[in-house]
Amino acid sequence: MAFLPDESRSLPPPPLINKGSVWLGFVGWLTAMLDNSFNRRPVLKAGVHRQILFTTVGWFVGYYLVKRTEYIYAKVDRELLEYVRQHPEDFKVAGV
Repeated sequence: MAFLPDESRSLPPPPLINKGSVWLGFVGWLTAMLDNSFNRRPVLKAGVHRQILFTTVGWFVGYYLVKRTEYIYAKVDRELLEYVRQHPEDFKVAGV
């Protein structure tokens, strides 16, 4: 996937139920509700298939955004720890 590099596969996957997927799933469902409202259809009863589709798409987009965020944080942590390892003189332990 062009969205995540191959080195991200070494990270553990995020849980299926996480803040990003729940939030974007809810936003997808609200989008379907707004679409029904703007087109003067019954808000909850019309287009149930669209509601499920938009919720599912939002859920998976949220999941992969959380996965990408965790990869970016892991990459920054790795680079920071590598810098600390290469420059021990700048990071001396406080004297006891």
